[in-house]
Amino acid sequence: MKNILMMCTLMLTVSAQAQQVKYTVKGVSKENGKMVYLEDRLTSKPVDSTLVAKGKFVFKGQADKNAILAITFDKDNWRSWRTLFFNDGKPVSVNMNDSTLKGSPLNERLSYYNIEMMGMPSYYYPQYQSEMTKKLFEEEGETLLPAAFITEGQKVFGTKGLLTILEKKPAYAEHPYVKQYEERLKWMSTANFVVKSGKSDEQKAADKVVKNGFIGQQFTDFEMVDTLGTMHKLSEYVGNGHWLFVDFWASWCGPCIREMPNVVAAYEKFHAKGLDIVGVSLDGNKIPWKKAIVSLNMPWVHLSELKGWESLFTKIYKIDAIPDNLLIDPQGKIVARGLRGEALQEKLKEIFGE
Repeated sequence: MKNILMMCTLMLTVSAQAQQVKYTVKGVSKENGKMVYLEDRLTSKPVDSTLVAKGKFVFKGQADKNAILAITFDKDNWRSWRTLFFNDGKPVSVNMNDSTLKGSPLNERLSYYNIEMMGMPSYYYPQYQSEMTKKLFEEEGETLLPAAFITEGQKVFGTKGLLTILEKKPAYAEHPYVKQYEERLKWMSTANFVVKSGKSDEQKAADKVVKNGFIGQQFTDFEMVDTLGTMHKLSEYVGNGHWLFVDFWASWCGPCIREMPNVVAAYEKFHAKGLDIVGVSLDGNKIPWKKAIVSLNMPWVHLSELKGWESLFTKIYKIDAIPDNLLIDPQGKIVARGLRGEALQEKLKEIFGE
């Protein structure tokens, strides 16, 4: 408790001493009537909010100098996309339709790294994110940029490795966001506790029983939008003499990306024989979602609520991990779940033949 109080005191002291700087953000978005938020990464709380009107929105106010601010549509879902910038006093223009940002040279480099490291490339190839993180920390060590990606630094260099880097006092080491994270790492490395990094075998077995309980049951319908924003029900694609493979995935899911060539191969082989696929995404941002569909050559129907794990279908079908899927027969009955790799191909051969 004493360590926690010391951390909180440090955060309040740093915040109180910080110089206030005006920010001006002009944005464009297709999401008319939707609330957009401006967050401070240090507190993870909104400091401003406004509505998109006639395709535009504006933020004007004050925040700590060089605070890492984030623009997002979904303040309650940490997995949702956030467009980042440093509050350096220079005006910022942001396009929420493609997540691009214009501003000072520092913020434009930040935008580049944000898209490269947190967008599609890193989810296709996990090693790409690692390489980009190393590049950032090496080439931008005397700027503030690594501060915005300090958590990625910890994943790549490890706790001890990152703490060793910070001991050398690079330019970004004194940023409040980094100081807060550094104190947390030091506390976690010395505190006497254990963090559970997953579920026990018993919990996993219990989850499997619940999930398999859907097999043999009629499917439950749900409704969401396609990539063009048109609303559809799952029931539109069930029946008509066809089998339906419902693939639960996301562009940020490494295992999903690695499994997708197998799903594509199944579609190419069995679609003409009566197999349809509906991709149901747990993405929170439409840009990487749509990019992934094109890049992975997924020619079937795609739906999403763009609410990540808060999507209704995750609760309906008890989804707590992806990739996951359902195989529904022409009468609307779920006959299999969680088919991957050879298991998917063998099941489809059993139904449609070679």
